[in-house]
Amino acid sequence: MKQERLNLYRIDMKYIRNLHNIDNRVSSVSPQIGKQHRIYVGIVVICNQKRYLIPLSHPVEKHKKMTSRADFDKIIDKQGKLLGVLNYNLMIPVTEKQLIKVNLKHNLKDTVRDKQYKQLCIDELTWCRKNSDIITNKANCLYKLCTKESNYKGKGRCLNFKRLELACEKYNAKISDLQADLR
Repeated sequence: MKQERLNLYRIDMKYIRNLHNIDNRVSSVSPQIGKQHRIYVGIVVICNQKRYLIPLSHPVEKHKKMTSRADFDKIIDKQGKLLGVLNYNLMIPVTEKQLIKVNLKHNLKDTVRDKQYKQLCIDELTWCRKNSDIITNKANCLYKLCTKESNYKGKGRCLNFKRLELACEKYNAKISDLQADLR
């Protein structure tokens, strides 16, 4: 499988809920706790011949003090402003069935907030594309550190990638079975 040009994707919410039930470190989108409006957006890289979505997150105060490491990167604009962060440790396996490409050319509602969010997405994607080789390399290195025997100290912060890959396969098989039954 070949690495494609980086784009922003949203993820099917039912799939995110399924993964969250398997590993609660996958960000919740549960309406029961008021998270139903959370948008799960990220970029897709190839790790071990599988697609993985690395989530983009809004920066919080602690991110300002943090430095890049094996499982984390800051997205910074040309003026040095912190735009967002990449959490490699929270990357999730995906297939095309779960991906919804974010169309940044499509006009969002004509509100200031939507225009600002669109510009933020454009700026974050521009940074990611400029650093795509570094991002892909970091994701693959982290994947190997977490799926092989290693003494990597950050392993506890990372999702169980192999376990989530199995969950992804089961989820897609279930969806395929349901679709077959409807025919």
